Amino acid sequence: MESNCRIPVACCRPRVLVLHALFWGLVSLRVFGAALLSDEKTSAPKAHGTPCWLLEDFVVTAECSQCNAFQSRSWSACGTTGYVERVNCTRSNRDEYKSCRSTVMESRLFWKFEAAMLSLTALFAVLVVIRQRSLDRLASEKVRRQIESI
Repeated sequence: MESNCRIPVACCRPRVLVLHALFWGLVSLRVFGAALLSDEKTSAPKAHGTPCWLLEDFVVTAECSQCNAFQSRSWSACGTTGYVERVNCTRSNRDEYKSCRSTVMESRLFWKFEAAMLSLTALFAVLVVIRQRSLDRLASEKVRRQIESI
């Protein structure tokens, strides 16, 4: 009698199961430990130099605009997206710069993504057609050989 079990018997041995549990336990500790450590590292600097727009309400005084070369090198807000907007915090009445996402940049990234996906679709469609033709050719060769052997 044949079993329908698709898992090999060697994978069900206690030693293999313990090794799998140990491996995945170490992997999960590594992932969750890295996440916890990154939270601790990022929370310490925020206490000292937190921008006012994170803690209180703000009003946008200058719309989102692209940073120039000097601003990109000197302002930390320009480093994230390359675009910045000026905000005025309501309680502290401070003017600060906040990184923002430009609609022009977003639309350009969207169309680049769409072009890449369209290119990949065309490439894989061509590969599927080529593969299907080669499989059809192999099948017809096999049928021809079987007919010739009769």
